[in-house]
Amino acid sequence: MPQRYSRDPEVNRSLHYSVRDGVAWSLMFGAGESYLQAFAVFLKATTAQITLITALPSLLGSVAQLVSAWVAGYAIPRKTLIFAGVLLQSAAWLPIIALAVIPAETSVALLIAAVVLYYVGGQFAAPPWSSLISDLVPERRRGRFFGRRTQLMSMMTFASLTAAGLALEFFEQRALAHWGFAAIFTVALAARLYSLGQLMRMHEPLSRLEPLTLPPLGGLLERMRGSDFTRFALFVAFMNLAVAIASPFYTLYMLRDLDFSYVEYTAASAFTVLMQFAALKLWGRLADVFGNLRVVQITSVVFPVLPVLWVVFPNFWAILFFQFVGGIVWAGFSLAAGNFLYDVVPPEKRAAYSAVHQTLSNTAIFGGALIGGFLATHGPLELQLAGYTVAFASGVWLALCASGVARALVIAVFLRPLRETRLVRPISATALAIRVLRANALAEWLFELLPGKKRAPKDRSSDK
Repeated sequence: MPQRYSRDPEVNRSLHYSVRDGVAWSLMFGAGESYLQAFAVFLKATTAQITLITALPSLLGSVAQLVSAWVAGYAIPRKTLIFAGVLLQSAAWLPIIALAVIPAETSVALLIAAVVLYYVGGQFAAPPWSSLISDLVPERRRGRFFGRRTQLMSMMTFASLTAAGLALEFFEQRALAHWGFAAIFTVALAARLYSLGQLMRMHEPLSRLEPLTLPPLGGLLERMRGSDFTRFALFVAFMNLAVAIASPFYTLYMLRDLDFSYVEYTAASAFTVLMQFAALKLWGRLADVFGNLRVVQITSVVFPVLPVLWVVFPNFWAILFFQFVGGIVWAGFSLAAGNFLYDVVPPEKRAAYSAVHQTLSNTAIFGGALIGGFLATHGPLELQLAGYTVAFASGVWLALCASGVARALVIAVFLRPLRETRLVRPISATALAIRVLRANALAEWLFELLPGKKRAPKDRSSDK
């Protein structure tokens, strides 16, 4: 029996279309977007060019978000804006596919331009989609709906990422890797077009969105200090900056420095997605009961150590374990952070506030990627710390360690001032962490991995 998300049949159908859209988007992400950096490495992109592939799309995508939020205030239907953005994103796959089969001297530069168009289209569609879906999902079911939706998306991402990696390895063994990339990117294009069809079937409630306007300058600093949205948006933005110092280089690190095969690279990439799928249902339930902020707190404290471990233990099996841990904590953080934004923003302002939030984050990603790119290409390979010499085998190692330090600083400065804005059951971060780490919680995660298994229903009276 299909999941029932709302008592309104029209809304319920729309939410099912949204789930299909999410699953199709995940097919595009797993088979296509996840391999864009690997494709750049295949085209012999330099470390600086890998940095641009991460940094430039984030910056220009921020502009697209602001334009979308501004246009939304002029009574243009949200589905019209979503259609325009997703269509542009779909069209961007065409030159990427062409580059796989028609090599050129400027292939990397053309790839960067196509990836920019891809992200601009996706970011243009994000604010109206965020506003539309927040109007459709009942507040009391938000954590469970997005947990379920994201769980299905993670399943598809894992399956498509794995299948695409195996396809690449198959073609690589026959010296036909370029055809492998063309094939998986064609699948990504088809998936995005299907998701566009599902988006257009969704019901759009009547809603007058407020246009994006600049706030009056008088007393701006005082208002920002007292704003839950501002504190949260700054925390996420600076965390994205810290993460982006390392994020452009994981693919380069695995394929070039550690000489992973496409199968090993796919396994490392897919394992984190697998653990996200296993953990999301539990995170959604905990966020609904104990609040999104508590989930953000207990997951984010793990972030600083993750990139450093990649340097300390640079081997395949260790990295699989780090991806196991990273998949679990990133699943909780992403779900809770996204839902926390809905909690602190009035419905009529969600498109504009979502654009501001994403613009801050994308600008931070741009800055973080540039910092990481500078460290990876020009940073010192030896540091003197407390009388000890710390040596790095490559600049990428330095970028990974710097990302860990930056994440710790962001948590120390920005996490404590955040506060929960809705009524939830009180629990300390420590108590919630212990609850998550209990044997039965870990068993529940692992149980999700077994096909065809269904648990006996639990008494949920304590969750109400």
